Amino acid sequence: MDLQHLEAPPTDAERAAVDALLGPAGSAWEGGDRTEGDLRRADGGHTARARRDLLLPALHAVNDRIGWVSEEALGYICRRLTVPPAEAYGVATFYSMLSLRERPRRQVHVCTDIACAARGAQRLRAEVAERLGEPGHAPGAPEGAPRADGPEQQDVTWAESPCLGLCERAPAALVLEAGERPRYAVAAPATAEEVCGPALPEPAGANGASANGHRPAPRTTFSPEPLPGPAAEPPPEASVPQVGDPGLILLRRIGAADPEDLDSYRAHGGYTALRRALLLGPSGVIREVTDAGLAGRGGAAFPTGRKWAATAQRPETPRYLVCNADESEPGTFKDRVIMEGDPFSLIEAMTVAGYAIGAQTGYLYIRGEYPRALSRLENAIAQARARGLLGPDVLGSGFSFDIEIRRGAGAYICGEETAIFNSIEGLRGEPRSKPPFPVEYGLFGRPTAVNNVETLVNVLPILQMGGPGYASIGVPGSTGPKLYCVSGTVARPGVYELPFGATLRELLELAGGCAPGREPRAVLLGGAAGGFVRGDELDFPLTVQGARDAGTTLGSGVVLVFDDTVDMAAVLVRIAAFFRDESCGQCVPCRVGTVRQEEALIRLSRGAGTGTELPLLREVGAAMRDASICGLGQTAWNAVESAIDRLGVFAGAAPASPTAPEEAP
Repeated sequence: MDLQHLEAPPTDAERAAVDALLGPAGSAWEGGDRTEGDLRRADGGHTARARRDLLLPALHAVNDRIGWVSEEALGYICRRLTVPPAEAYGVATFYSMLSLRERPRRQVHVCTDIACAARGAQRLRAEVAERLGEPGHAPGAPEGAPRADGPEQQDVTWAESPCLGLCERAPAALVLEAGERPRYAVAAPATAEEVCGPALPEPAGANGASANGHRPAPRTTFSPEPLPGPAAEPPPEASVPQVGDPGLILLRRIGAADPEDLDSYRAHGGYTALRRALLLGPSGVIREVTDAGLAGRGGAAFPTGRKWAATAQRPETPRYLVCNADESEPGTFKDRVIMEGDPFSLIEAMTVAGYAIGAQTGYLYIRGEYPRALSRLENAIAQARARGLLGPDVLGSGFSFDIEIRRGAGAYICGEETAIFNSIEGLRGEPRSKPPFPVEYGLFGRPTAVNNVETLVNVLPILQMGGPGYASIGVPGSTGPKLYCVSGTVARPGVYELPFGATLRELLELAGGCAPGREPRAVLLGGAAGGFVRGDELDFPLTVQGARDAGTTLGSGVVLVFDDTVDMAAVLVRIAAFFRDESCGQCVPCRVGTVRQEEALIRLSRGAGTGTELPLLREVGAAMRDASICGLGQTAWNAVESAIDRLGVFAGAAPASPTAPEEAP
């Protein structure tokens, strides 16, 4: 692509998509028609540059409308936001769900990640490839990949996808269709017949525009009418096997309250926590959260009260709150279930958090693979604004707070707390070096508190029952309820809620165990960045310290079960491929190490090892763990190491030969 500004204008549809987000161009300096007045002034530059954070939403707007981003559309976006074309190109090519190559309006994403692979994803992949040809017309796909003949097949393209967050219904596929009002369909469990249909004519009367910030928002980005083909998507409560259990705390409203109706949410106790927070004052809220012992649920388990206090004490303003809803860890789907089944709880919890730290703006960064969750949240925010629960003077308290949604576009690394800042600011989603830490220098260089969805919704019961009451749940050091994403070869996969301290065996018994006659051979805790335990190691308590003592981690709550029918070597190769794909490439240990790790595992899995692979894997793994900038590289070796050491995968690998060529990382 030529990265110079081009004289060729965008198409009317591309221009309309961008203008629906940014408003009409004010002058020729922003890409509008040149007028006599433009020759006497050069306004617009500072204003446009201040909106650099709308670069990703603008790319989304064109991608949603056309299906891909042309050179002319990219040039128009650059003029509107005063972004150098090379930088915009770098951002657009960073995300797997955006394309700078022409492709059909309809794209099918077939999940081939760990949980789906354990449930037949390879068969689905082969069937889709037979109908549509090899994956293509997407970043990372081979240029000119062969495609099946036939007019229908020319109207749809597909790509292998990392985890779609639908592990409880694996194997899964997501169909996206661009248009004036983009549409989607979720198929899980999916069949090739359901997802390989051609693109449909756009429905008459569809209105355009997406719902990212700085402008009047339509109700939802995606059309409420799903694409025909796959069976209707089941309600969120279908993913909660415990639904209706009176002992639930975090999941109690799912299946009981209407997730699209604010009045229903309030009838089930909604907004009582915010009212108490306004009575306590910001310092009182932080004191309750601290007394509760709430630790972050994203894996690091950092005390939430300390994080909020450190942010609130900074003198710089404005301060920001960022909700990390970009749960991309393979095997994780609990945040999706909350956002689909109880979206108002997240909006209320963000409002409480914003009040506690003194923020007036919160950013909710949701992964691009969650269209239904996005629609539910857009609806919840619109209703909350209309009822004075967001915006100026919340509930007449004098406190002002509002939420902007930012949609990711297929980049696992954006779940890292500083990469998410860069993505929101319109930069490539690469992690930043720390220190400085986000509470000192975060989003837009201001103090920022970052919490994930599960952490935030825990704040509501803390305020309702008081910090000491909440701390009585669980065990000392790990307080409160915890959500687990159970998937793989179990009878009842889904999201489970248990107090900290329950054992892994108790959780698996609740999930129905494996199929009759089968026993769990291994359980992956914490996702691809976590570690394996054996089927005879299930009796340790699920707490932060209990997992550490067992040599693993709870991480984000992934519990992925494998019985003896699963090819564990293939699982390790898929994990390695995931990290190789998702490395941002910023630091050498991760960029090179993830490639060498995958290469060595492929040789071992094919029985083609030379005896040098296992020592090489340990050396490369240690280098990644010690020298990578962020958690992706630092944890890329964890699961592989635990599988080799605890499960004995590759125990029969050829021993090192004195004459074998020496491998170098």
